[in-house]
Amino acid sequence: MSNVFSSFEIIDGDPSCGIVFLCDHARNSLPEQYGTLGLPEGEFKRHIAYDIGAEALTLGLAQKLGAPAVHSCFSRLLIDPNRGMDDPTIVMGLSDGTVVPGNHPISGEEIQNRIDSYYAPYHDAVADLIDRCQSTGTNPMIFSIHSFTPSWRGVHRKWHAAMLWDVDRRLSEFMVDGLGRDSDLIIGDNEPYDGALRNDTLYRHATQRGLAQGLLEVRQDLISDDAGVNEWIDRLAPLLEEANRRDDMHTIVNFGSRTDGTARTGN
Repeated sequence: MSNVFSSFEIIDGDPSCGIVFLCDHARNSLPEQYGTLGLPEGEFKRHIAYDIGAEALTLGLAQKLGAPAVHSCFSRLLIDPNRGMDDPTIVMGLSDGTVVPGNHPISGEEIQNRIDSYYAPYHDAVADLIDRCQSTGTNPMIFSIHSFTPSWRGVHRKWHAAMLWDVDRRLSEFMVDGLGRDSDLIIGDNEPYDGALRNDTLYRHATQRGLAQGLLEVRQDLISDDAGVNEWIDRLAPLLEEANRRDDMHTIVNFGSRTDGTARTGN
């Protein structure tokens, strides 16, 4: 195994195309020096390590639309890039019932080391890419791709996919409405999760810039193989192309956030 470990990968695309794709939990990899964090290898096939299917869906959409993308290359078990640096869950000692020995206990110095070595370079890459896109004169929509488990604590999740949002609903509302035109789909609107998470990726890179944004969650069993991923690429791409043609998706609007008391009402 190589000692060189990159915390992120950038997928080339047209920076003026109007869309940037992000994938925070793309991979289940760890730098060599961390071994398996004391976990059996099988734990890295579970959602606690990464968002199953999310990387393939992100890459497929980016390639189909000719858009740039950034995804992480480290497992969320090392450090979660979709958390604020002051979030106590940024490094999980216990994840869905599994104790992570390499994270429990953990010193403040080691958390800072992981921030400096992996978390910060990923977010710097996201910021740099958005800067590059805006330098073309186009304010891109930011579309973040995640996946969720078919059941949680023994309860089946009925949704096929969901769009999460904080205050700015421009892109999320458009996608919920568009996906909802398929009567065979159950689309969550800020469920099974709420999209307001202080200092998460979209807060840092979209909310604070006033960029239209959306976080897509797809149920993992629907994108666990190539056929499922391709089906969702074909379903999502036309909607994103349609959204991309709308002027309001490229207008800077500072909606604020429910997480810090700056939210303003109405889109």
